Amino acid sequence: MIRTASSFRKPAVLCAALLSLAGVARAADLTVISFGGSNQKAQVKAFYEPYTKATGGKIIAGEYTGEQAKVKAMVEAKNVSWDVVEVESPELARGCEEGLYEKLDMSRIGPKADFVPAAVSECGIGIFVWSTVLAYNAETLKTPPKTWADFWDLKKFPGKRGLRKTAKFTLEFALLADGVKPEEVYKVLGTKAGAERAFKKLDQIKPSIQWWEAGAQPPQLLAAGDVVMSTAYNGRIATAQKEGKKLGISWTNNIYDFDSWGIPVGTPNKAEAYKFIAFASKPENQKVFAGEIPYGPTNVKGTALVDKAVAAELPTAPQNMKGALASNTAFWVEHGEDLEQRFNAWAAK
Repeated sequence: MIRTASSFRKPAVLCAALLSLAGVARAADLTVISFGGSNQKAQVKAFYEPYTKATGGKIIAGEYTGEQAKVKAMVEAKNVSWDVVEVESPELARGCEEGLYEKLDMSRIGPKADFVPAAVSECGIGIFVWSTVLAYNAETLKTPPKTWADFWDLKKFPGKRGLRKTAKFTLEFALLADGVKPEEVYKVLGTKAGAERAFKKLDQIKPSIQWWEAGAQPPQLLAAGDVVMSTAYNGRIATAQKEGKKLGISWTNNIYDFDSWGIPVGTPNKAEAYKFIAFASKPENQKVFAGEIPYGPTNVKGTALVDKAVAAELPTAPQNMKGALASNTAFWVEHGEDLEQRFNAWAAK
């Protein structure tokens, strides 16, 4: 049999076509990193599964505790395997300054006017509004604690307390427990005397502290009776309550903030990352998310869609916002590194 030049080319052309198709398939696969647990489960239902159904693009779900070292290492090594990352506000702002996250083109996501103004930043778009609240075991404590002063009251409420192992919010709660007004917290904490005051307040309960790092831990610690009260994300406690665990929430002087989507610099799937973020930012998808876990939508049209019963349990509900403290991103960008170092040294003693 005599093979012509064209017959030799056909397998090569076919191979090239298959490789091209494989490349398209790989590009559609998107690695999305969140904080795991019930938060991630809600994202799967509200964002991941509908996105796959609508586009055919597969979402590879991962999780982390918010530590930015992995993002920094990937970007600096130019070997980025995370395409979209859920990031807390101070870490996002700091990462943006360091060149870890893409500066977002909002025209590829949606009109700025559709979002709560504070949810739109240079390198991120808010996914939801969340709060850190005082949570307690309603079976163990017949008299529910209401304030951060109660959290510090070991005589009236004996037992272990759960605190997130980070300076952020832990120092704010210490000052609130010491009588500082919410509107004065960051002014006080920004001074040498104020920081000293916060650490002295923490000294009072240090032997009774049970540290936690992942959001799933506080409801587990509370339900198991390992702690009688804990700082916790409101949505994680609400999920545990739905599961039948007898946990309670005090919203007094809660601290609220946004989690945002960020795109690590150097991802080969930037176009797909934008498509996913735009999809997840649609009001109808944010409505589903809020129904799965009570975190407030950042899309103002999404807020209007949320069922009234669900809306009453969101951090954005008027009764829950009363006396709440907005996390000060600029403060933590400026002072975070020093305070975290001091906190880690203090916690290790």
